[in-house]
Amino acid sequence: MKYLFVSVPALGNKQNTFLNIRGKLSEYALTYAFNVPEFKIGTLDALVLLSDDLAKYDTSFEQSVNKLADILANLIKSDSTNGHVREYMLANDKPVEEYISTFQWNSMKYRTDKSLQEITATLNQEVTSIDNVMKTKLNAYTQSKNTLTTLQRKETGNLSVKNLNGIVRKEHCVLNSEYLTTLFVAVPRSAYKQWFNKYETLTQMVVPRSSVKIAEDDEYGLFSVTLFQRVTEEFTHKAREEKFIVREFKYDEDALKSQRAELSEAESVEKEQQLELFRLSRTNFGEVFTSWVHLKALRVFVESVLRYGLPAEFVAVTISAQAKYENKVDQTLVEQYGHLGGVHGSNKQRQENNGEELLDHDLQSVNDSSYRPFVQFHLEFDSERT
Repeated sequence: MKYLFVSVPALGNKQNTFLNIRGKLSEYALTYAFNVPEFKIGTLDALVLLSDDLAKYDTSFEQSVNKLADILANLIKSDSTNGHVREYMLANDKPVEEYISTFQWNSMKYRTDKSLQEITATLNQEVTSIDNVMKTKLNAYTQSKNTLTTLQRKETGNLSVKNLNGIVRKEHCVLNSEYLTTLFVAVPRSAYKQWFNKYETLTQMVVPRSSVKIAEDDEYGLFSVTLFQRVTEEFTHKAREEKFIVREFKYDEDALKSQRAELSEAESVEKEQQLELFRLSRTNFGEVFTSWVHLKALRVFVESVLRYGLPAEFVAVTISAQAKYENKVDQTLVEQYGHLGGVHGSNKQRQENNGEELLDHDLQSVNDSSYRPFVQFHLEFDSERT
């Protein structure tokens, strides 16, 4: 999804200018009116400074939109019952394509009697606030998801990592002994013979013929071994050298209940955090996306005044073209408006409006490889994320 926001001088009749553009591009693109209201202009010096700020905010807003879209896409991917991500990428309760093509400035939220700087600050504050909220919520969800994943891995992993509660029973353990203890060791299936040949001699004070296989999976067997408590640390170290994994485990009759309760609680917290993150992502995606398009409108207005001078008589349009026709659209616009050359009106008029700095702004634009003789900004967004 790629859109161009273009403005050109109205030359006395805005409707005719719009119809002319639409007619020239009718074979290659859809063209819509981009309804940019009239704002309080202030000084041209201030507009030049604001133009730079708007460019930075534009990049920042785009990043925020894409972050929210990625969060939504990832949440939907993890729960296929939610449907397709496009269903939730709405702006003002509309699909984003419809919102852009029918854009109307929200004068209730962003009053045009405010200065351009105040409106810009409001937009930036809103998006920054949403970014901060989403960062906090995403961190909370990530933490709860990691906790759940760790617990689930203990439930479903192999015997080298799996929780042993429910596998090891009371009769497998030496309990309440002042001197002896039982260790449980995960041994690779290919190393059973090696285990039986070596476990009694890894350290002193290992009870002979005490090892018993308790469980087995595709990768490991779980063996018990009885030894004196005082050599536990040394035995663990020597076993590790032989690729035998001594599991940390202490038999507890209530541990299995606690383990299941902990897993249930983690599942509940993760689900709650996921639903909250999903709800906020849906809502805030729309908020940030609409802010982004409003910022585009501000950029079109500010740049049009800087490019074409005063009074602010220009026509702004939104252009949507398939990728194969993008070059043709660009060529048609340049042929139609190349005579503007980036400077509309006489130097004398512009000097009367503090034109020295204004001309510097134009020259900076001309040195940009994306420069066009008319005002142009683009919005590109992938609404088909998977």
